[in-house]
Amino acid sequence: MDMDGTETFISHLIELRDRLLKAVVAWVVLFICLFPFAGDLYSMLAQPLLDKLPHGGQMIATEVVTPFFVPVKVAMMTAFLGALPVILYQIWSFIAPGLYKHERKLILPMVFASTVLFGCGMAFAYFLVFPVVFGFIVGIAPEGVAVMTDIGKYLDFVITMFLAFGVTFEVPIVVIGLAMTGLVEISKFKEARPYVIVGAFVIGAIFTPPDVISQVMLALPLWLLYELGIVLAGWLIKNKPVAEKEEDTYTPISEADLDNELDRIEDEHKKLI
Repeated sequence: MDMDGTETFISHLIELRDRLLKAVVAWVVLFICLFPFAGDLYSMLAQPLLDKLPHGGQMIATEVVTPFFVPVKVAMMTAFLGALPVILYQIWSFIAPGLYKHERKLILPMVFASTVLFGCGMAFAYFLVFPVVFGFIVGIAPEGVAVMTDIGKYLDFVITMFLAFGVTFEVPIVVIGLAMTGLVEISKFKEARPYVIVGAFVIGAIFTPPDVISQVMLALPLWLLYELGIVLAGWLIKNKPVAEKEEDTYTPISEADLDNELDRIEDEHKKLI
């Protein structure tokens, strides 16, 4: 690697460090603000299960430090969600220099849409999926068996479900991003439709409890959002301005032209010195 290449690589590492630092600072500051309300946040998170437990049912803590650390983890997770716009913006800003000008204009809309869709996925799980899942689990408990879930195990389950549904709702963003950057053609997305449908139900079987309803409630939105992404990507590409379409056409520079350009820049640099 030559000296210029080394300097460029180091500058990218420095920029990556700075952007990661900004993202972490936003997360930590929000966590500090939410820490006093950690208990209330966990109570809100546990409400879907508590509503389905029999009269007098409650959750338990099987370890000494669990009652402290579990609410703290909830506060950290909530802070991460609150800082997600900042985190996504830092990621998009880091990769923006490698994109075309019109693609850089998509950064803010993509960040906003990604945040909203992830939140929608979590809300879908909390308000629609959790009541069904917990009602199923409590309902199939054998006679004489008291359902008392450990708060740590419950948090692990909830985080898994939130991530599964949050990522599922990001599917349109992935499809649009791949299509707009030209990495995948719309026709390829349509050809992959049967595999996506099968994969959606496989993912639903992996990340949800063994009842069919909750599996379908994950697989069906994944498939429908994939179709929505195809439609929106096709519409955006079809209505892309002509100037932007021409900008997407990459014309490679010959080695001779590149050497001439470098010589010209070097001559101008010497004159300035």
